[in-house]
Amino acid sequence: MTTTPPSLAEPAPAVASTGHELGSPGYRRLGLALWSAGLATFVLVYAAQGLLPTLADEFGVSSSTSSLALSATTGMLALAIVPLSAVAESWGRARVMTVALAASAVLGLLAPFAPTFASLVAVRGLQGVALAALPALAMSHVTREVDPRWLGGAVGMLIAGNTLGGMSGRLIAGLVADLGGWRVAMFVIGLVSLACTVAFRLLLPPPLAADPPKVRLRELGGPILRHLRDPGLLCLFGIGFLLMAAFVTVYNYLGFRLLREPFALAPALVGLIFLGYLAGTWASTTAGRLGDRYGRRTVLWIGEAVALAGAWLMLPDWLPTVLAGLVLVTVGFFAGHSVASSFVGRRSSMLPGGSPGLASSLYLFGYYAGSSIGGSLGGVAYDHAGWSGLVGYVSALLLGALALALVLRRIPTPAQAASSR
Repeated sequence: MTTTPPSLAEPAPAVASTGHELGSPGYRRLGLALWSAGLATFVLVYAAQGLLPTLADEFGVSSSTSSLALSATTGMLALAIVPLSAVAESWGRARVMTVALAASAVLGLLAPFAPTFASLVAVRGLQGVALAALPALAMSHVTREVDPRWLGGAVGMLIAGNTLGGMSGRLIAGLVADLGGWRVAMFVIGLVSLACTVAFRLLLPPPLAADPPKVRLRELGGPILRHLRDPGLLCLFGIGFLLMAAFVTVYNYLGFRLLREPFALAPALVGLIFLGYLAGTWASTTAGRLGDRYGRRTVLWIGEAVALAGAWLMLPDWLPTVLAGLVLVTVGFFAGHSVASSFVGRRSSMLPGGSPGLASSLYLFGYYAGSSIGGSLGGVAYDHAGWSGLVGYVSALLLGALALALVLRRIPTPAQAASSR
């Protein structure tokens, strides 16, 4: 009978006495290193989002088909994230994150030479596989390296780097494409990601927590089922899927709307909508700290309600309300995602046999599946029912996430559930 390895059968080791404290040199270096990793990852993943109208025109495809340039990356990332992150953690988190970033950056430099849309989608899919282990390992690394008292703020810093990377990728790609075409834009993105990879490796402090024992894929079934049986984690996984599906849908197709009447904005101006991500950078760090102080369950549903209000505000064909609604969607999404992702790690560590690393990878599976599946279905809604149909679709997703957040408020912690038996 095969036994479950300790890395998946036991909670993450307590780091209260050895984890990096807020304000310490190690905390700052770790934050900057993971910020760089987030930049490197998301500048690559989401640069294609700023190029979707250009790719649709270049290759003669519909808006929903052009979204495959993004969905291929996030879809392959979602499929590979659970097995790769679970196995790769025992190979050394710092080593695996470095290799993943370097491989994806090299593929980013090859993507501009794709001769057809199908080949571009294939290269983008390979990037998703290369990056698959990194997001969950980064969350697991923060959970193991930072004092639990400062975990919410540390995860907020990580997501802030992701936010800045996503914004930078979209802005750089849009502006460079306007000057030199989408191929030049993607090559520049590859160079930016490579530079961030070097910064990550130089800044990352030596790990405090030991790497777990090696894991075999056939041993993952039991631990995965253990996490999927917890109703609180299931709610959080569903929230990640629904939030990301709504968020990606808005940013995927808003550019198409603003290029057409009655707005008819220039492509360079449309690219500036991604400056809305700056609000997400603030929201992710602020929500993480508020969750530590006032409770993650409360901050979570408030963030989702803010995103829902923003989606409705974007309905009128008036640019000021569209932009204001976009900021609210961005703030609400990143607040919800920051709180939910840190909540996953904390709740899984309380489960008997829980693993924050595995729980994070399951959450991110739902998150990136939401980006891939939800974003593509959003394109179908936009192609057939216009912007009002898209807002209806996004509203349904956010209402679902809000319902799960309210259910989560009634679910006891594992310790409370055990004591009531």
